Amino acid sequence: MLVLDTDHMSLLEWGGKGSAALRERLADAAPDEVATTIISYEEQIRGWMTYIARAKSLGQQLEAYHRLRRHLDNYRQIPILDFDENAVAEFQNLRQMKIRIGMMDLKIAAIVLSRDAILLSRNLVDYRRVPGLRVEDWTK
Repeated sequence: MLVLDTDHMSLLEWGGKGSAALRERLADAAPDEVATTIISYEEQIRGWMTYIARAKSLGQQLEAYHRLRRHLDNYRQIPILDFDENAVAEFQNLRQMKIRIGMMDLKIAAIVLSRDAILLSRNLVDYRRVPGLRVEDWTK
């Protein structure tokens, strides 16, 4: 299984440097072998809530809600892996190791490890600090 981190999900949704390479490589993967995590969804929703709250005019709000709807539709098309009991156990083990990466990244790593999957991310520096985590950058 391949698990897209938050950054890779953003690239698929909005484009940007490396998005074409990512799409090309994902085209060869079976759709049921590609997923993301509930943590990535949380990270992006937090950003969307801030974006909408900062919209001043009705026109800006209208555009923000259109973009939020597009975001929701994109997440409906991909399986979302939960931060479940197995991931919590992995997360607790990783925290005991005192790995110095962000809490949300540690949760994503725990989900991926609990499913013996491969994480797709551009954040190789941080994720390579996690023992046993297989991580690749498909944007190059």
